[in-house]
Amino acid sequence: MNISAQMEPIEVLRIKLEMLKREHRDLDEAIHALQERGSADMLTVRRLKKQKLQLKDQIVVLEDRILPDIIA
Repeated sequence: MNISAQMEPIEVLRIKLEMLKREHRDLDEAIHALQERGSADMLTVRRLKKQKLQLKDQIVVLEDRILPDIIA
């Protein structure tokens, strides 16, 4: 039996969210390092930025699933 079957669905979402946030932060650091070096391939930087934006979209979706907006 895998670990996610034993966990509550909300906990699985929180773990996925933390993984995505970590990956987003790592991409940000990689982009910054490439740009700081000055020898960065602009195509590579653009691809990393696009990937970072996709991660951000996934993060927002998971955050909304974990803490939905409640209109009072």
